[in-house]
Amino acid sequence: MTTFIQIKKRSIGSGKPAYVIAELSANHNQNYEKAVRIIRAASDSGADAVKLQTYTPDTMTIESQKKYFQIGKGTIWEGKNLYDLYREAYTPWEWQPKLKILAEELGMDCFSTPFDSSAVRFLEGMNVPAYKIASFELVDHALLRCVVRTGKPIILSTGMATLIEIEEAVKAVRDTGGLQLALLKCTSAYPARPEEMNLNTMADMAERFGLPVGLSDHTLGIAVPVAAVALGACIVEKHLTLSRAGGGPDAAFSLEPQEFKQMVDAIRIAEQAAGNVSYKLTDDEAASRAFRRSLFVVQDVKAGEYFTEVNVRSIRPGHGLPPKYLREIVGKKASRQIQRGTPLAWDLIG
Repeated sequence: MTTFIQIKKRSIGSGKPAYVIAELSANHNQNYEKAVRIIRAASDSGADAVKLQTYTPDTMTIESQKKYFQIGKGTIWEGKNLYDLYREAYTPWEWQPKLKILAEELGMDCFSTPFDSSAVRFLEGMNVPAYKIASFELVDHALLRCVVRTGKPIILSTGMATLIEIEEAVKAVRDTGGLQLALLKCTSAYPARPEEMNLNTMADMAERFGLPVGLSDHTLGIAVPVAAVALGACIVEKHLTLSRAGGGPDAAFSLEPQEFKQMVDAIRIAEQAAGNVSYKLTDDEAASRAFRRSLFVVQDVKAGEYFTEVNVRSIRPGHGLPPKYLREIVGKKASRQIQRGTPLAWDLIG
């Protein structure tokens, strides 16, 4: 399995710039023009891709008022009926080809999360360049195999999954011939708390599976995704909304456009700061060496007088001998008369 995936012309993996995905999700509030504005905001914010979700209430669940279909405590959707939630949240399929065209015109990739085989067939008709599998569907191996057979790269979220379940999902992809797979560390809480993110798991996942690893993030703010990139995440997925105050099923844990831009900018700075393994001096550091400590004669010294820790000190700036030679020099004689404030050099030592 490759340690990189290729989405169109973009190579995604360790050492490459993080691939930033703006998740549209349900933040359009069933308004097409709002969906268009979110995609334009994603472009203005520096996103590399826009991700949709392709389902209907009927492809997700059944319409039932039985207790099994009521959302219990612990989420922002508490008390809602599953079918009603998905009816409120789904992105109309007739919008999706037009939204993909718009995203591509703006220079971004556009793909989607399918939730059943009918969605995969629909998205293949759109010729999406990749697929994202949601954390909740990681255990649906039939869906995984269906997506693998398209030959497209797969990005798989791992929220809620045990290590064994992740291993089984990766095996299902590989056994079906999947050659391009990336994993996303994810905490499936809405919103998620930073202390529950365990970002160090990403490095273990990358080593254990030999795959590109990134983050699907539901925390508030931008600190966690920036930290993830500093720790090696090669993909960052984050929900985008025009305004949290506008409401909607996912608005509470989404970024507004100016925040999304701040996140992308901070990610690019973090990537620059990570750099490479290097012990070379920068040009600025080389210039600053003149202000390091060095050995100076700090009292007038006569020719033949002994150097002591009183008349020789380690002080700034750095024009004298390195301080490491102080013990070697103390007890030796001056070769000539030396004025206070003279940087110590070997030819001054008799």
